[in-house]
Amino acid sequence: MLKLYNTLSRSKKLFRPIKGKNVGLYSCGPTVYNYAHIGNLRTYVFVDILKKILAYHGYKIRHVMNITDVGHLTSDADIGEDKLLLAALREKRSVWDIASYYTDVFKKNISDLHIASPDIWCKATDHIPQQIELIKKLEKGGHTYRISDGIYFDTATFKNYTTLARLKLSDQKAGARVEENKEKRNPWDFALWKFSPTLESGVKREMEWESPWGVGFPGWHIECSAMSTFYLGQPFDIHTGGIDHISIHHTNEIAQSEAAYKKQMARFWVHAEFLVIDNARMGKSEGNFITLQHIIDRGFDPLDYRFFCFSAHYRSQLTFSWDALASAREGRLHLESQVAHISKEAGTGAVSSGMRALFGVYEKKFLAATADDLNMPKTLSVLFSFLTRINKSKKEMTPAEYGYAYKKILAWDAIFGLRLGEEKSEQKIPKYVMQLFHQRTEARKQKKWKHADALRIEIQRAGFSVEDTQEGPTITRI
Repeated sequence: MLKLYNTLSRSKKLFRPIKGKNVGLYSCGPTVYNYAHIGNLRTYVFVDILKKILAYHGYKIRHVMNITDVGHLTSDADIGEDKLLLAALREKRSVWDIASYYTDVFKKNISDLHIASPDIWCKATDHIPQQIELIKKLEKGGHTYRISDGIYFDTATFKNYTTLARLKLSDQKAGARVEENKEKRNPWDFALWKFSPTLESGVKREMEWESPWGVGFPGWHIECSAMSTFYLGQPFDIHTGGIDHISIHHTNEIAQSEAAYKKQMARFWVHAEFLVIDNARMGKSEGNFITLQHIIDRGFDPLDYRFFCFSAHYRSQLTFSWDALASAREGRLHLESQVAHISKEAGTGAVSSGMRALFGVYEKKFLAATADDLNMPKTLSVLFSFLTRINKSKKEMTPAEYGYAYKKILAWDAIFGLRLGEEKSEQKIPKYVMQLFHQRTEARKQKKWKHADALRIEIQRAGFSVEDTQEGPTITRI
């Protein structure tokens, strides 16, 4: 009885797919003009957990994720420069090179976090015909109009425009949600097709296409509507994204999709909360973003961050700090150690009915936690409770029962994605940790004992131990 919180109803709802056990899932992917920060990646960890829990409950998922490689402007009001174009100017590369490079980095990030790739990656630039066809359909239905810079959607023609975000447009000042454009009929109207501007440099845009309305490029929102319908049909089961998409991007997706096809776009809208740092959301515009590579350079395993994400429900804000990440690493390594011990004791043979019944109780608890709107803190607590119970029963447990328990843990790790059953290869000591190690060695030479002790603690928190021998200090991974 899987329940998900549906932003449409602002309540948990029993999830039942439209077609049997098949689930159509669409996720808003990255705009590939820069590195994804760990706040972005938290959302994709959440999507991965959603997929893995659906699979654990017996569903078959068709997952589609877009890559925004054109049309996402620097302003939600459809003004300003294309974010990829600005990146190309900044890095002195073509926009195509920018999109390709940051797409590859993003895919590497999700691989490092043990996030399963979608069944279908779809780039906006590969689906221009589908976007043009959708705009033509909207035009035929009387939902569009033309102004000097493009073709716009008239939000006044769609009566349910405010439903998802519960907006009261009459109470909002123009410019409060999007910047004001005097030519638009309504402040909330949004671009479907933008005409190619004449750049100050006189250089022609690299990304532009012919259309019935003139040479240009698609607006940001139209790609998701066109591609989700193309691959999943309409309606489909679940649409995911961050909460920052609710009031504009997802509201606009619903408007254009449902206006075009006269039917619901998606049955469930599921949104992840922000990762925060220093009491502010993490974001590129805030200038406080941390990438996964920053975490790796500080000596952390990407799975430490994945484990850290389990410390809060996906609909709750999660506060990031390096100390909190270090605590998560300690918890993950402790978990690995416990599972490794069970693996060493595991054997084969008959398992008593009493032990099977006990394990069945924990399986029910585990299923209930996952079914309660993907409650990962609760799900993780079931795992640790299970391990504690095994430890208390170790005098009575046979190798066969250890083996049964080990298989159960690995089955659960299909959701956690922590690779608990894999052999851990030796890892190189990160440059950051070696710098601390050399600083400590120098501090000891200068007899700065307190400083040396503080550096030892920091090295330990990075997952390494230091031993002072007659031949000199050594460093090893804990």
